[in-house]
Amino acid sequence: MLELTWLIPALPLAGFVVLMVLGRRLGEPLAGWLATAAVGGSFVASAVVFVGMLGRHGEERAFSQVLFEWVPAGGFSVDVGFLADPLSVTMCLFITGIATLIHLYAIGYMHGDRDFSKFFVYLNLFVFSMLMLVLGDNLLVTFLGWEGVGACSYFLISFWHTSDANASAGKKAFVTNRVGDWGYMVAMFLTFTALGSIRYVDIQAGAGGLATTTATAITLLLLVGAAGKSAQLPLFVWLPDAMAGPTPVSALIHAATMVTSGVYLLTRMNPVIAVGSDWVPTVIAVVGAATALFAATVAVAQTDIKKVLAYSTISQLGYMFLAVGSGAYVAAIFHMVTHAFFKALLFLGSGSVIHGLGDEQDMRRMGALRKLLPVTSATFIVGWLAIAGVPPFSGFWSKDEILLYAWDLSPALWAVGFVTAILTAFYMSRQVFLTFFGEARWDRPLAEAAPDLARERGVPAGSADGEAEGRPDGDEAASPTVVNVYESGHLPHGVGPLGPIQPHESSWTMTLPLVVLAVLAVAGGALQLPFTSGTKRLEHWLEPVVAPGEHHLAVATGTKWALAAVAVVGGLVGIAAAVALYLRRRRAEQPAEPALLARGWYYDSGLAAFAGGPGRIAFDTLAWFDRTVVDGAVNGVAWLVRGTGGGLRRTQSGFVRAYAGFVAFGAVVVVAVMVFRGVVL
Repeated sequence: MLELTWLIPALPLAGFVVLMVLGRRLGEPLAGWLATAAVGGSFVASAVVFVGMLGRHGEERAFSQVLFEWVPAGGFSVDVGFLADPLSVTMCLFITGIATLIHLYAIGYMHGDRDFSKFFVYLNLFVFSMLMLVLGDNLLVTFLGWEGVGACSYFLISFWHTSDANASAGKKAFVTNRVGDWGYMVAMFLTFTALGSIRYVDIQAGAGGLATTTATAITLLLLVGAAGKSAQLPLFVWLPDAMAGPTPVSALIHAATMVTSGVYLLTRMNPVIAVGSDWVPTVIAVVGAATALFAATVAVAQTDIKKVLAYSTISQLGYMFLAVGSGAYVAAIFHMVTHAFFKALLFLGSGSVIHGLGDEQDMRRMGALRKLLPVTSATFIVGWLAIAGVPPFSGFWSKDEILLYAWDLSPALWAVGFVTAILTAFYMSRQVFLTFFGEARWDRPLAEAAPDLARERGVPAGSADGEAEGRPDGDEAASPTVVNVYESGHLPHGVGPLGPIQPHESSWTMTLPLVVLAVLAVAGGALQLPFTSGTKRLEHWLEPVVAPGEHHLAVATGTKWALAAVAVVGGLVGIAAAVALYLRRRRAEQPAEPALLARGWYYDSGLAAFAGGPGRIAFDTLAWFDRTVVDGAVNGVAWLVRGTGGGLRRTQSGFVRAYAGFVAFGAVVVVAVMVFRGVVL
């Protein structure tokens, strides 16, 4: 059954090719069903390979399959080959499983879009690229998928490219990821130089012979690449803007593809990390903890329902990096899987809310939706409890395990993770209360129901009848740059109607994936329960891959129980704080979030200001230096050589009398010198 490994990426690739050729002819909804079937078939193939692997002993659960020789160049040879082992099969199962549900959901969500078939072309290509990334048996094939998901994210984030904001978001994701790609490529070159191979089986076998300095350099370079793909400090800026794409894309990027790449790469390369300097894992853990806390503080002040989830993803990825830095690779993959369940659920749930509210995605325009959107609200609440760390939902088990390892590494890192957990419970509770509970803010015109939001969109305060009356002026305008988005008559995506809204529940193609994901968000913790060795199924499954770098806990049982209890209390404190602020005072004016947090600590705008100010000056200065000094020196030497050569060329005229003249002149000079120096022959 392991011989079917090639079929896992082949099916989405076949779906991509067929849709490229026949997509428009198939149209809606056939193109969507074909794409869904292709990814669903890939999930079945992954399950078959998984079952085939279960019948083998742990040390035999690695199957290599070479399709063809790709790059033969002297001593450097790379095959297009796949490596099916517990880590890659785990990734394949949840990538294809979640992606199938997202494809099914997208059939309903993208209904009526003029580029319906093109959307599924990109989705199939995205899944294929991610599968190449996790199945590749060497760093170069992984890099092929690495770049593939980057390109697909550009296509899909800017899918509605007629909007400047969407197009810019796609370009921002593409350019930011190139910074991380530099680290990946240099790490790959250095690995080949040190080991003579970039195949993972060779890296795992030869990592023990690496010099500490070399292993440290490779790890730090891989960390740069992972930070770009998995949106960690300082390269996270592209992910919040990626919300410009259709919601199924957001779910696919955040839950099943792309952002998990960095965590996968570091886990795959754990034998190299284990050989590096002792401080390197701590650096990874600090980056993760800092990112988790930073993103959580920003999430508490966002009003866009998808941006709350975007910053939440950055924060949860920080937890995974914290786990990797703590040597808890099983916990990192465990949280990656459970996060895929509940984050896909939350994103698709937010998409269902947006769909039901006529494209409105600002929570200041929502409220009291739980009865009108019963399936969406019930499943969203399940996702909320899972990510908030409420037992026995899956997020509690995976997050608690990470915090336990963090405690063993450093109580300070545990404290950062604990505060982040409280903030997570708070901002997710705030999101649920503002969306599904409290006062309805969609049943009246925008200017009356949500004055702040109306001002931001440039709607005059007096437009209570739902008709825009021109641009605001004076104090009514939030800023001089505010433009009435309703003037054009064609609303940007994510901007709801000006008048009252009639919410409605989504179709079955959208609600069925929510129900399945809700079940997984509840039961996913069963993969790795901490009670006995027998309940740690994921740990035993991944042991052949992560054993070289896995840290062994030295925490007493009593301490474990105490930390778990503290984590539960922390989550409840976060929920209670949100209840006090946003639920009990539901009829009063909502509390104002600090502008510092709402604008992400001004990090993104600060980068933009730096790039447009000192950065631009520095760039212009360097360009002038390169053009004037470097190019000037090179051009000056060329001018001197050309001039000298031109002068000498004139002496080679081909006339014998000229050469005789030169000889005679030379003889006279020689005789003169000899006479002058008194030489006697």
